[in-house]
Amino acid sequence: MARPVRPDVSRFGYRDEQLLSAPTVYADDLFAGKVVLVSGAGSGLGQAMAVLFARLGADLVICGRQEKKLAHSAGLIRGLGRKVVTAAMTIRDPRAVDTLMEQAFNAYGRVHVLVNNAGGQFAQDAIDFSVKGWNAVIDTNLNGTWYMMQAAAKRWRDRQSGGSIVNMAAVINRGIPQLAHTAAARAGIIALSKTVAVEWAPLGIRVNCMGIGTVESSGFDNYTGEGRRTFYESNPMRQVGDVFDVAQCAVYLAADSGKFITGEVVHVDGGNQLWGDYWAAGRPDYFKTGG
Repeated sequence: MARPVRPDVSRFGYRDEQLLSAPTVYADDLFAGKVVLVSGAGSGLGQAMAVLFARLGADLVICGRQEKKLAHSAGLIRGLGRKVVTAAMTIRDPRAVDTLMEQAFNAYGRVHVLVNNAGGQFAQDAIDFSVKGWNAVIDTNLNGTWYMMQAAAKRWRDRQSGGSIVNMAAVINRGIPQLAHTAAARAGIIALSKTVAVEWAPLGIRVNCMGIGTVESSGFDNYTGEGRRTFYESNPMRQVGDVFDVAQCAVYLAADSGKFITGEVVHVDGGNQLWGDYWAAGRPDYFKTGG
């Protein structure tokens, strides 16, 4: 059987016109009257999710570290006739997170969905991690996600309104060689989400994660060609996903389609949790097979 054809993408990720026109299974007004906050929305997965929510009728709050990228995403959202608030900031700073959340609730009076997408990592053997490198990944991916979750939950509690949180995680079941720092952080996010899904259920807050496999986005630029080549052997489908695979899953969890789902991890990975072998920094000689 021939392998599926890779999606028509630029280097790497969807072009603007693809974000605005990629087919979706959802109705155009699914999120009409709703407000969605997406972190890390200046590019890649975050941008795709923000644009899809806007296409489905939502108004947006988007944040990220680079003002120029946020402005571009905001232009796409406004072009769809939706409102958008932007904030250039880092989720590693709890005070900046609190300011962002105040800005969001003051602008719209309500936030219905929080998508915690912001994060990052670099490929390296764990034995060579510096203290600074380790702390940077843990602080952004785990602590930053927690600051966002707690800041939103407190406001939902105080307003007795409830809400939905969708956290980006990873396929951590078998570990992630050469990405041990993000494996630790994402495993922490999953355990944290399962815990507060119980604690916050009385508040009407749902908390879910997506276990993301190798999805072709602008983030692919962070890896070497040797590392990227292994991504296509990361799962039994022997291909990579695209940004809309993730965006449509986020919508499913955030919409009424997911109203009886909480504390769950939905994998968007082509089966990577079951089978696959990828090395973000390139496969070491010890693990090379065949000839």
